[in-house]
Amino acid sequence: MTFHKEGYPTLVVTVAFVLISNFLITKYLHEYNTVILASYTVYVLLLITVLQFFRSPNRKIKTESNNILSPADGKVVVIEEVIETEYFKDKRLQVSIFMSPKNVHVNWNPISGMVNFVKYHKGSHLVAWHPKASSDNERTSVVIKSEKVELMMRQIAGFLARRIKYYVKEGQEVKQGAQMGFIKFGSRVDLFLPVDTHLKVSIGDKVKGNRTVIAELD
Repeated sequence: MTFHKEGYPTLVVTVAFVLISNFLITKYLHEYNTVILASYTVYVLLLITVLQFFRSPNRKIKTESNNILSPADGKVVVIEEVIETEYFKDKRLQVSIFMSPKNVHVNWNPISGMVNFVKYHKGSHLVAWHPKASSDNERTSVVIKSEKVELMMRQIAGFLARRIKYYVKEGQEVKQGAQMGFIKFGSRVDLFLPVDTHLKVSIGDKVKGNRTVIAELD
């Protein structure tokens, strides 16, 4: 387990806050042992939370062109047929994965292939499970086409999230299982698949990025 690069600025700010606060409390409230002890407890919990949130597991995989792997850790909250209006402009099968603050927030490529489309949208910050989050929230849409399928992966910022990072660009060849981005704090990832896709997950299932098979391809 390693610490993700997106977490370094947050870690620096957190450590600076802890050191400065500790100095001030020790200097001006040194007679109040209970306050000092409580402060130390809060500092330790804060550091643990930051380190836990920005953890980046090294999940090496054997690429499999017949499988669509989960792009994120989390819980499947939506499986439904929708009209995807941004790129495909037709009916697609949407699978949404909600990432809580406790989950790893790295995003991975669900398949290998060519990146045909990338677009970032500014937007609102509705709670990630809100039905309109997919179309109204800050988000990034990425379309990847392999020999067997073309799909869209959409990163969606949630109520707490204010920063979406993506590491791919149009015309780029990507490998299944490689990191494609990161979303800070509570968020969601949507997959838009062909309507006849054979899903291997159900609503309520907990999934792991680069581990859980979302769908099998013929």
